Amino acid sequence: MAFTALAAGVSGLQAFTDGVGVIADNITNVNTIGYKETRSRFSTLVTETASLSSYSPGGVRAFSETLVSKQGLLQPSGSATDLSIDGAGFFVVRDGARAEDASGELLYTRAGAFTQDAEGFFKNTAGHYLLGWPVDSTGAITTNKNQTSELSPININNLNGLGAATNEVSLRVNLDTDTPVSAYTLGTLADGSVTPDFETNVEIFDSQGRSHVVNIGAVHTGDNAWNYEIYFDDATAVDGTAHPDGIIANGVLQFNTDGSIDLESIIDAAATTMNVGDTSTPITFPGGSIPITYATGGGVEVDPGSISFDFGDDGFKNGFVQSTTSSSRLNYSVDGAAFGNITGVSIGENGVVTALFDNDLTLPVYKLPIAVFQNPDGLARRQGNAFGASDLSGDVNLQEPGDSGAGTVSPNSLEQSTVDLASEFAELIKVQRAFSASTRIITTSDQILEELTRL
Repeated sequence: MAFTALAAGVSGLQAFTDGVGVIADNITNVNTIGYKETRSRFSTLVTETASLSSYSPGGVRAFSETLVSKQGLLQPSGSATDLSIDGAGFFVVRDGARAEDASGELLYTRAGAFTQDAEGFFKNTAGHYLLGWPVDSTGAITTNKNQTSELSPININNLNGLGAATNEVSLRVNLDTDTPVSAYTLGTLADGSVTPDFETNVEIFDSQGRSHVVNIGAVHTGDNAWNYEIYFDDATAVDGTAHPDGIIANGVLQFNTDGSIDLESIIDAAATTMNVGDTSTPITFPGGSIPITYATGGGVEVDPGSISFDFGDDGFKNGFVQSTTSSSRLNYSVDGAAFGNITGVSIGENGVVTALFDNDLTLPVYKLPIAVFQNPDGLARRQGNAFGASDLSGDVNLQEPGDSGAGTVSPNSLEQSTVDLASEFAELIKVQRAFSASTRIITTSDQILEELTRL
């Protein structure tokens, strides 16, 4: 009996030593961003079934349980790249010496104090690189959201000097119905031999962000009918074979008697609305897309473009209209841009990472996924306040912020440690007393064995 009591005392020393270690971890990480408290749990060791005539002590065994699902207090921060999650889920990060190293382990963390390294990649204080879904030109992300291979390390430095080609131009123009009718020959507006009754211009952008001026000229050629040409102000900016005199399109604008545009008539007369250089492919508006081949100069090749010109809706006055007031451009909109140099980054609650440029333009470039698990408390602990998937946690499920139980991103804030210092000190006293009591078991058992030896 004395020997088994001695063994029980030793198990107590081991268990309570582990308990002190857990408390020590908690206390030393009281200021660690996103740290999750670990608790000690104790379980009895039984060496035999219960008996009325004898009892054999077994002792105690210690377990540790990390409360990963417990959320800490969110505190404001002055940095735009300090992030926290309000609700369930984790940021997806990769461990590795370099951000592009795909062999690094995929980890999950709530430690959102991210900064840029020398190469421009975002990583937290543990050196884990933040991953996100790339956003295309329309703002959409991949359809294979749950495939981790679709994630990329976030870096906005490579966007300096980025250009987005123009894809759509919308115009609201009034044409004066009292303008005298004139004769018209194709190309006379672009080459300057005929002065258009109305002319306006818009600035468009090619794939490298260089700006070009495109003119829209129109001549009154009949009742409720105007011939137009769309041409580059600098004809050398486009390929001369595909676009003689810089003309990219021409056609007829037909109006109804109330001044609204008659698109059905224009479409029916598609043979008169064509892309110069490719007369076999008529261009109709709206919805018609004009292919543009840019000129190659100085060894610089620009991707061919395609621009749709929106002249308004059939039978409506929301685009080109005809009235008795003087011809004028009312307003217009053009997409595409030359973005300039990066000045900063903004991250929204929906997880969209937006690059800020020195010419006041913005561009969404990434979207942060939120990783959720069926049992987050079953995640395996990793260095740097991160976690890895395990059999107990279940498979990772990547969600957009706020969807299907995932939390939202809280920018300009950090999640504090879930450790309660007062509770830890109280627990430390209890464990210390239990450790001391276990030493008394050992000394008492030693005294009993000494008496037995004397006998």
